[in-house]
Amino acid sequence: MTPAYIGIGSNLGASLATVQTALAELAALGTVRACSRWYCSAPIDSSGADYVNGVALLETALPAPQLLQALLEIEAGHGRERPYRNAPRTLDLDLLLYGAEIIALPQLQVPHPRMTERAFVLLPLLDIAPAIEIPGLGPASTFASRTMDQRIRLLAA
Repeated sequence: MTPAYIGIGSNLGASLATVQTALAELAALGTVRACSRWYCSAPIDSSGADYVNGVALLETALPAPQLLQALLEIEAGHGRERPYRNAPRTLDLDLLLYGAEIIALPQLQVPHPRMTERAFVLLPLLDIAPAIEIPGLGPASTFASRTMDQRIRLLAA
């Protein structure tokens, strides 16, 4: 089993309900070991309503490309459309980390290429893995301080 960290987000429709449902659906792909708290963040390089974001730790036997395909299928099941880059979305599932692997395929890059620039990824990731290292880059905590200018807040429990 490989630990995979999955970014979960939504800013269309009933976002909190959508991300919670998606979290439950991840269990079909392995074992969900942890989930961060949920955060609300402003869109970056995009428009639309604020996002609900979190990160889940999934232990899975699926190889990374198959896991990505399964994540895309879950997104599609929630009506995800891609009319243009960074369009608002009903559900966004990103494969952030896959074990200690560095993957460079046309359809998949792990670690996720922009994860070190996004508070909405780093803060939830650090919720569930405070000492996590990003393969090839170092401790995730070193990047979090660089994102403090981004608008993000913890959602009430």
